[in-house]
Amino acid sequence: MKQRTINREVSIHGKSLHTGEEVNLTLKPAATNHGVIFRRTDLFGKPEITPLVENITDLVRSTTIANGHAKIHTVEHVLSALSGSGVDNVVVEMDASEPPILDGSAKHFVNLIQQAEPVEQDAERNYFKLEEPISVTRGASSIIALPHDGLRITCTSADDRGIHTQHLSLDIDFETYAAQIAAARTFTIYEDIEELIKLGKIKGGSLDSAIVIKGDKILSKEPLRFKDEFVRHKILDIIGDIVLLGIPLKAHIIAVRPGHALNSELTKKIRQKWLASKDAGKKSTAPKKADIVVEREKTYDIRRVLDVLPHRYPFVMIDRVTEFVGEDSLIAIKNVTINEPYFQGHYPGRPVMPGVLQIEAMAQAAGILMLSKLPVEDNRVAFFMSVDKVKFRQAVEPGDTLEIHAKVLKIRGNKIASAVAECRVAGKVVSSADLMFMLAEANEEA
Repeated sequence: MKQRTINREVSIHGKSLHTGEEVNLTLKPAATNHGVIFRRTDLFGKPEITPLVENITDLVRSTTIANGHAKIHTVEHVLSALSGSGVDNVVVEMDASEPPILDGSAKHFVNLIQQAEPVEQDAERNYFKLEEPISVTRGASSIIALPHDGLRITCTSADDRGIHTQHLSLDIDFETYAAQIAAARTFTIYEDIEELIKLGKIKGGSLDSAIVIKGDKILSKEPLRFKDEFVRHKILDIIGDIVLLGIPLKAHIIAVRPGHALNSELTKKIRQKWLASKDAGKKSTAPKKADIVVEREKTYDIRRVLDVLPHRYPFVMIDRVTEFVGEDSLIAIKNVTINEPYFQGHYPGRPVMPGVLQIEAMAQAAGILMLSKLPVEDNRVAFFMSVDKVKFRQAVEPGDTLEIHAKVLKIRGNKIASAVAECRVAGKVVSSADLMFMLAEANEEA
């Protein structure tokens, strides 16, 4: 099959999902073997960013890539539309940091590409054909790629309560993508919205651009476009995220409750296999599974935190991991607001954050650190076992930002771990404790 680009330049305008910015996006033709390149026309020098896993800086619910100070947020819908439409070489120019969300699907991007008239080029399209299974598991989520002569995606989507479980398997080609995948809209759980707003996210979000799941109810400006629209959008995201491999893929991808972080881990592993076997005529030197090293992210936003921790509202005590310090320490924050549910009774006349919840914040920070040190294949949960040498030095009140410093002291046999942690407000230590955990398989009894 030949490589393809577009015949003419086309543009679209809209509001971005997370930044809320108005943005103009333009697709321009590119030469053979050019690939997909994003270009920020609003920044000095018009910096370019290549969509590769090495350039990912933020994950979960959206994929952000960067080149130095230049970033592009939420690239997955554009990349999915280009891949699904079979366009290999194109320049994506933007005058802001995030593509328009439009109706929350890839339909409008596919229509834009069709207006630009995809055309074949002289060079043949190269593929990476997977030769052995590759998998990633995290908690209740998993994704595996199997050898297959084509691209097939089998996906199961489910919420925590199992109310909206959906399953679908499709062979992906241009016609199938346009008819069965492109129009599926993004969705979110109602309970997650408040936390995202607190963090300055979804400034451009509305029912015009997303579906909201509230219990057993579906909130949407229009009826569902497919009875299984949620799993179709998950497939849309997978297609967009595997574009960051850097070469079209032939494989059968099987995903259970996937997200951008999980998709990225799989793409990173496949890319390592591809790069190791890239030289034609040479014996593959692809690393064995045990040799693969996945770099730890430098920060975790709230979506990444929720991907690692099993906790949910109202018991999530970490808003963000701001820094991993070396291999054994991290710094996280918890923004303490008057909206916290415990202030209704602790105490109505003088609201003070309970000391036990400060300990919980320290334990969650330490738990994130411990789990980040384990291989991604380890499906483990950090169970809090004991606390010692607890000290409270100052009251924590609404408006304070709790800065949690956690350090792992020892992990014995990947089973028992100890840590020390302290909470600070404005640089002053307000509480501290020694902590102990058991690291157990997620399906084991604690």
